[in-house]
Amino acid sequence: MRRDWADIFGGFALASIGVAATGWAWVHYDLGSLRQMGPGAFPVALGLMLTAFGLIVAVPGLRRAGAAMSFEPWAALAVLAAILVFGLGLRPLGLVLASFAGVLVASLPAPHRGWAWRLCLAAIVTVLTLLVFRAGLNMSLPLWPRGL
Repeated sequence: MRRDWADIFGGFALASIGVAATGWAWVHYDLGSLRQMGPGAFPVALGLMLTAFGLIVAVPGLRRAGAAMSFEPWAALAVLAAILVFGLGLRPLGLVLASFAGVLVASLPAPHRGWAWRLCLAAIVTVLTLLVFRAGLNMSLPLWPRGL
């Protein structure tokens, strides 16, 4: 019987990350109590939720037939390269340029040609990144390269 391997692998990967995050937070942070939650309460809760969501995706995939999985090495390399561009470029380029460049690199193997939609996508993702990291999480990441 063919199974839905994409959901099975993806769901169990999410569940594994959730279990690892839960275990890490459980061991390294104080959970506190319900009245006074410690710094580990929120990461443990998020890890448990990620585990549950992963299982919600994976378990039904065990009983469901799925389409054959295809592997596109160019797309996988583009995603890995985008992560490296963002991670290694964050300090020297700043959040804005690193986000913009990472999205452009990740969009290279897309089947749609042209640069207009890539530039729009990069701009939108960059704005969302700024909203999440600077406005939402109040992280003090450099926005621009040093000297600008």
